[in-house]
Amino acid sequence: MRESKREAALEAAKRIVQREGVTALSYEAVAAEAALTKGGLLYHFPSREDLLLALHQYVADQWEQCMVREVGQDTVTGLDEDTRTAAYVRASQNPDRAELLLTLEAATQNTAANQVWNGVYQRWAAQEPTAAEDDEAVRRFIARLAADGLWFYESIADSELRPEVRARLVEEIIALGQEPIP
Repeated sequence: MRESKREAALEAAKRIVQREGVTALSYEAVAAEAALTKGGLLYHFPSREDLLLALHQYVADQWEQCMVREVGQDTVTGLDEDTRTAAYVRASQNPDRAELLLTLEAATQNTAANQVWNGVYQRWAAQEPTAAEDDEAVRRFIARLAADGLWFYESIADSELRPEVRARLVEEIIALGQEPIP
């Protein structure tokens, strides 16, 4: 299976998870959705676990590319923490059901997949402060938690936020992460 077919299979797998959940992911479902043969899928994904891990990596990479586009450079190296936090906040909006289900599955059931997501979090997201007195680290972590909360809200809400409301919330969260704590 050529790389384009591999990507087509991963896109198909993402659509299945989006529509039906992680438990619906099977070779048969992905083959039918992507118009590929089961043998072609087995070539790149020898087991369902390999397919699922590749899907985690694929979706996490897409999310990280959103952050890369936000900062306008190919690497996180050399970026200050406020810039990384702002990119994380902006890229964490407009979640889809597949992202939610995959991150929940990774956090609760799949150690290898959890490592994929944690790699992105470690590169981009504000980390838990090592000291309560570190005001800068605390405010960035508050912004991360607020962004995660907005992401989760949008993942489960039955209607979408109006774009102008979402934009205002995102900018307020970023400001929260950059303003001094009184």
